[in-house]
Amino acid sequence: MSDVAALKELVEKHHSLKQEIGKVIIGQNEAVNHILISILCSGHSLLIGVPGLAKTLMVQTISETLGLDFKRIQFTPDLMPSDILGSEILDETTHFKFLKGPIFSNIILADEINRTPPKTQAALLEAMQERSVTISGHQHKLANPFFVLATQNPIEQEGTYPLPEAQLDRFMFSINLDYPSFKEEVEVVKSTTNDVKKVVNTILSAEEIVNFQRLIRRIPVADNVIEYAVKLASKTRPNTDYSTKMVNDYIDWGAGPRASQFLILGAKANAAINEKYSPDIEDVQAVAYAILRHRIVRNYKAEAEGISEKQIIESLF
Repeated sequence: MSDVAALKELVEKHHSLKQEIGKVIIGQNEAVNHILISILCSGHSLLIGVPGLAKTLMVQTISETLGLDFKRIQFTPDLMPSDILGSEILDETTHFKFLKGPIFSNIILADEINRTPPKTQAALLEAMQERSVTISGHQHKLANPFFVLATQNPIEQEGTYPLPEAQLDRFMFSINLDYPSFKEEVEVVKSTTNDVKKVVNTILSAEEIVNFQRLIRRIPVADNVIEYAVKLASKTRPNTDYSTKMVNDYIDWGAGPRASQFLILGAKANAAINEKYSPDIEDVQAVAYAILRHRIVRNYKAEAEGISEKQIIESLF
């Protein structure tokens, strides 16, 4: 199949995915879009929202439509790295046998990742970066494709362990889930308080997802779009050649080079699902907020004056 034909098939499959997910998840279109884009880019996403916004259901539904193995890990203060990665045990023949943990799956839902201490967070984040885990000196490859979708509750801060900036940087997107509109909430209540079970069909296989991931990387990008993405990331770094007055005044630290890479990958995927053969500046802007918001650190002045990450990022366009 040619790349042009494969791109047309991707558009059709993406449309079908949205329809299937829409049977269960009402609204949250932007969040669903960003999760699907991160999967096409082989990236990980962080979902931030208050309890009851169907974060777990959303991830579970998406895994069903993609035909992938799904595991949910509830992060708690007493969770150990071996509870995620697995451990070696003595079997009946007195030989060590490796028992795989839930990390050996295609889609991992890391529920309330900020509830567990840094040691356990680091075990998961190492697997995210290396796509493998090392137990007792033996390296074990993870499934392909492999995605981590982590959730955080922004309300409760007591007894939590916020992810350090270096670990946040490993997530492609930070996705904010808002409350549904009145009309959407009425639909949610109607669909969840009856006796009708929604059946979600599988649209893609693991092999097709890997092929589409390769297709996204083959999409050509004009030099001016790459330069725009790099300049956008550079503008977030205070007291540099491209930084603006707003950035110098309100930001302590800006985005690193990984942001530039994700901006281009995200723009490619955004262009592909919108039937474009090459991304433009609008595609970079469409993914910029979700990619940059967790990579910039506001200072006390920004917090005191109520200047949000969104205001700062949109001022850079």
